This record gives sequence, structure tokens and C-alpha cells, in this order.
Amino acid sequence: MNAPHVRTLGVTGGIGSGKSTVCRLLEALGARVFYADEEAKRLMTEDPALRRAIIEAFGPESYLPDGRLNRSYLAERVFHDPEALRRLNALVHPRVLEAFEQARKQAVREQVPLLVLEAALLFESGADRLVDHVLVVDAPEAERIRRVVARDGITPEQVRARMQHQLPPEELRRRADFVLENTGSLETLRKQVEALYRRLTSETEAPGQKSIRPADR
Repeated sequence: MNAPHVRTLGVTGGIGSGKSTVCRLLEALGARVFYADEEAKRLMTEDPALRRAIIEAFGPESYLPDGRLNRSYLAERVFHDPEALRRLNALVHPRVLEAFEQARKQAVREQVPLLVLEAALLFESGADRLVDHVLVVDAPEAERIRRVVARDGITPEQVRARMQHQLPPEELRRRADFVLENTGSLETLRKQVEALYRRLTSETEAPGQKSIRPADR
């Protein structure tokens, strides 16, 4: 007898690609989404062992007097220091993946049709090994920069600097099972997401890279 299983999908993409929008659309269809970046922020604040490890590695300045994470200080420490960023990720990523495994067990118990793991660093953290399929959301670089400038109020140069910390789109696409081109309207995106959701919640086919387009509906 097969062990209980929930179908899982990893969602990633470069900054400004629209992966969070895709995940909200999946939630509306009935999927449950585990937001890895939000979980990381929660754990860095609420997990006592992780807090101690961060303070030991980066100093007491890592937390504000009221106990909140000093995000600006940590960002300054790791942004231009690859080794410091590696150390921080080595502390945080395993805890996030443990939390996802707990979310998977709960999803199995509750018979969730699709559990989604949204993570900017899905491959870098090794989280891709925990899901059945990987969806990469992509868009032209100029459009991604425009979106982030409008969303975050930062300069194009700052957006490009953030992009340097992520895998190139070509590499993301190469590793994906599905690629979603987010270049049209929200309605076009919705139709692509609906097509993917239907495929994943009823499919019998094996993984293998596929582009999800409106014509697939």
C-alpha cells in the first residue's frame, strides 16, 4: 500500500518575474502555498536556537532592542560578502526546509490537492529536491526591472544588484519542469495558471520541461 502523498510544486523565478502573483492565483484555485521567505523571517525572529546562532555569527546588533530582526544591519553585513551570505543561508535554510516538511505532513492529513513551495532560492537551498515538480516564472529583464522599481521604489541599478544574487533565468529555465512566461495581462496569466493547476491535480504524465501557455487551457 502506498504511503499517503500530497502533490507538491516548487515555484521560483527572478525578482520581478511575478511568482508571488502566480502563487496567489494558485491559492484561489485551492492550492496551499508555503512562502519560504516569509517563513524564514518568522523563524529568524521566533526560533530561539536560530536567534542564538545568528547572534553568535553576526553579533547582537542582528536584533533590535524590541527583539525584532535588524534586517537593514543583516542586509548590510551579507549583501556584499558572499561568505557571510553563505553562512546566514546555512543557518536559515535547513530550518525552513524542516518547516516545509511539517507543512507537507499537515497537507497530507488534510488532503490538500496541491502544496506549493514558493522560494526565491529554491535551487540554491536544495528545496527543489523536496517537490514533485518545479515551475519557473519568467519575464524579460527590462520588464522585471520596471516592475520592481515601481513596487519597491528603488533604482534600476539596485534591482540589477539584487539580480546578481540569483541564478540567471537561463539556468532556472534549464532546471524547470514547467516554464510560465509572464509577459501579458493578469487575465492571460490567470488562464496559464489554471491550465497548470488542472494538469498537476489530474496528471499522470512524468515531469519534463513544458511551457504553460493560454492555448493549453
